[in-house]
Amino acid sequence: MAKPTQIQLSHGGGGREMAELIGKIFFDAFDNPILRREEDAAALNLSGQTAFTTDSFTVAPLFFQGGDIGKLAIAGTVNDLAMMGAEPQYLSCGFIIEEGFEIDKLKTIVSSMAKELEKSGAHIVCGDTKVVPKGCADGLFINTTGVGRIVRPGISVRAIQPGDAVILSRDIGRHGAAILTAREGLELESELTSDCATLWPVVQQLLAANIDIHAMRDATRGGIAAVLNEWTKAANVGIDVEEKLIPVCDEVRGVCELYGFEPWDLANEGTFVIALPKQAAEAAVEIMQRHGGCDSAAIIGTVSDEHAGKVVLHSPWGSKRYLELPQGELLPRIC
Repeated sequence: MAKPTQIQLSHGGGGREMAELIGKIFFDAFDNPILRREEDAAALNLSGQTAFTTDSFTVAPLFFQGGDIGKLAIAGTVNDLAMMGAEPQYLSCGFIIEEGFEIDKLKTIVSSMAKELEKSGAHIVCGDTKVVPKGCADGLFINTTGVGRIVRPGISVRAIQPGDAVILSRDIGRHGAAILTAREGLELESELTSDCATLWPVVQQLLAANIDIHAMRDATRGGIAAVLNEWTKAANVGIDVEEKLIPVCDEVRGVCELYGFEPWDLANEGTFVIALPKQAAEAAVEIMQRHGGCDSAAIIGTVSDEHAGKVVLHSPWGSKRYLELPQGELLPRIC
């Protein structure tokens, strides 16, 4: 009998088909001793403070320039741990697969996940698979939960202080612009790729260098505008940002001009913001620029004890305005 090329409802039924799907696709890709025990729950060894996060991914399209839903799921969860100064250790992974989804596409996505896991050293140690009838899941949804050992306690929005410098790790808006161009079928003169990437390697270097980080946040939905506004309110401070210092590539600027978006509102999936003492900022930027994806790392602003709860954007022409939280849903199904 020929092997099926698409997911069938029987792949979620708990029988032979499901066992083959899990064994030949998931277990082969995510192989590790804990997963291979095939228990109802993973037995983990944890010590000290632990970071714990969960996220679900429903991006459309599933494949885009620079990544796919699988890479996005791993990087997104690992990055949430890294932003707490935590070494990613263990992940769970739940797949909701629509009947009729191509098995070759699933293999590609799972392979992408396995490759991305190698960048942080984390392991998928438990998971779940559900198959739903055609029309109920738009192909594939993924949920991931992550656990990590906190290497540097105390990294928190509540540690932000007036006088801190604000650092941006790289150019912004790439993920949102890449998803938009993929949906609209736009062809740009140069290739625009998502910034989707695992951030733990560069964070690990900052921690190893004993950089005094007060807060970190990856700028996903809502972009850096959302991060900075959340910080001002949570820490009861103001933040001043120099527009000319915010790196934006020409392709993203073009997409923003075409659709009327602001680059600081667009989602990122491999870009983060740091608040730290001003005297440590130059050293942090130097370390970041040595690592792939962070060549354009820059100090973009400062934390102030004025205009608490507000972000002020200073233009190159000397004017200034409040940088507000994005209004509405710019791009649904972005991650």
